[in-house]
Amino acid sequence: MYKNILQSIQGVEIYPLISMMIFFGLFLSVIVWYFRADKRHLQQMAEMPLDRTETDNTTSVTQK
Repeated sequence: MYKNILQSIQGVEIYPLISMMIFFGLFLSVIVWYFRADKRHLQQMAEMPLDRTETDNTTSVTQK
């Protein structure tokens, strides 16, 4: 059923090419961003979940 619908659309063969170009462009832009990014900043962001120096709001209870 779907095969007949897609065959009736004129120029439908361009859509897979467009989607591949969008995917490839996004992939290349992420690769370029990674190599141009500041390595110290990336390392700092990677260590943030493990950093215990910040105060935890759930344990800070004011005592009188």
